[in-house]
Amino acid sequence: MASVNRFWGDVMAEEIIARVEANPALKKLVDEHGYFVYDEKTPSGEIHVGSGRGWVIHDVLAKCLRAQGKKAKFVLSSDDMDPFDKPIKGKPEFDKYLGVPFRNMPHPEGGEGSWAQFYFSQSTDLFPEWGIDAELESTGEEYEKGTFNAAIKAALDNADRIAAIFERIYEKPYDKLPFNPICEQCGKIGTTVATAWDKEKEVLSYECRKDAVAWADGCGHKGEMKPYDGAGKLPWKIEWPAKWISKSVIVETAGKDHFTKKGSRTIGIAISDEVFDYEPPYPSTRKSEGPGYEFINVGGRKMSTSKGMGHGFAGMSEHVPPQILRFLMVSYKPYSVIDFDPTRGNDLLLLYDRYDTAERVYYGKEESKRAEELKRVYELSHVGPVAKQMPPQISLRHAGVIVQIAKDDAEGVELLKQEGHIADADEEAQAYFTQRFHAARKWLAEFAPESEKFEVQEAVSDEIKQKLSDGQKKALQLLVTKLKEKEYTDKELFDTFYAICEAAGIKNTEFFKGTYLVLLAKEKGPKLAKLILTLGQDRVLKLLEQL
Repeated sequence: MASVNRFWGDVMAEEIIARVEANPALKKLVDEHGYFVYDEKTPSGEIHVGSGRGWVIHDVLAKCLRAQGKKAKFVLSSDDMDPFDKPIKGKPEFDKYLGVPFRNMPHPEGGEGSWAQFYFSQSTDLFPEWGIDAELESTGEEYEKGTFNAAIKAALDNADRIAAIFERIYEKPYDKLPFNPICEQCGKIGTTVATAWDKEKEVLSYECRKDAVAWADGCGHKGEMKPYDGAGKLPWKIEWPAKWISKSVIVETAGKDHFTKKGSRTIGIAISDEVFDYEPPYPSTRKSEGPGYEFINVGGRKMSTSKGMGHGFAGMSEHVPPQILRFLMVSYKPYSVIDFDPTRGNDLLLLYDRYDTAERVYYGKEESKRAEELKRVYELSHVGPVAKQMPPQISLRHAGVIVQIAKDDAEGVELLKQEGHIADADEEAQAYFTQRFHAARKWLAEFAPESEKFEVQEAVSDEIKQKLSDGQKKALQLLVTKLKEKEYTDKELFDTFYAICEAAGIKNTEFFKGTYLVLLAKEKGPKLAKLILTLGQDRVLKLLEQL
């Protein structure tokens, strides 16, 4: 039995290898092509960060296979032959392209390249920042190169068998030929219907019907064509298994919605088995769908391109560093729901803390019963080479304190030195602190609650002085005396607070409230001892002595 503390990617890689070794046909494919890990995405619009989970999972599996000495690569394809099938609110000028493949639509913002290229590259251009090693391809280009020609002929030759599979699974008649030509007259693919297939001549007859679909109008053209080299595409549920055999795919998972009984994976494995005689990719078999990966939820809602919920893959990267988002995805097993909302409570702070913990475990600075797993999580979520020595750490919350005190990053590093957080900072440490300070500013500007925000006062106003009780003033005078006696550690100063409260005869809550009012003009703030040491005892004394 596999250890419960082993990293999921290593366990799955071993399952994949064992499956291949036990299947001569798969073994032959792998000997010829290596372990082909595949994923695909339709670039219909802004791609949501939920899709990134699939990309990260496939990237991790390829890397875990390579770590076990296997030749493996991850390829991501843009399903750019899919038709534009939904009007865009506020952009009626694109309505004329309804039914046209995304790769043949113009750039959505008037630039160079196609609609598909724009939205696909919007995400894939960020892959280096995410640490995703993927070869990119266009499904449309693969059609044009003839990659799927043999599968297209097999599907059309076996149209009756495919229809029987659909009727068996869906329990209703299916009378379609499995191919959608691109109309030679109007260029639409969403409105065409194949009407006859001449198996001997390999000629397909078709019509571009005005009433083929509710969302686009065909032009009425009727024609004949060879269905190869980019002349059209297979319907999605048939195209999926056609890709598997055409590309020699060994691994391809997807979201669990595709893996529901009688869903697209069910159809896919049946066609793969009964028409193409191909072993479906892991985690499926010829008879079982296997499990799909779980969703990423933001505030409990599934990310969805079509429903417009959640955050874009590219947009989310602007708010939370990609390496931290990658860590989030790598640290959860694929079959676990990820419920993350940076706007909610301490979600982002806790995520950073978990990352820092994994980093300490990786470098042997902290022990954990999950050490083996956490080390691999850290390795496989890290972007770029892993440093030989652990960088000096600072929590996101404390970085948030620093950036609200220091005028720039250089002064921030100096404050860390003054409070004893670090002794020195080399070039790598400077880069680390710069990244964490930047993340802290983002957090404060976009997600942090008001209780985490403050502004250090330059003087104590009369209004603040009037708010302080006699007991609070007495306690603050005692704090002045104590701060003049010595340089404190965090714990020493914290313990001193309670001695001051006892001597002044006030509750500790009143003491903290009064001190925050003087320093920040707020009744609450970050941990007081740490705040005072970060500000510097001399700076704090200058304010307290104004009372």
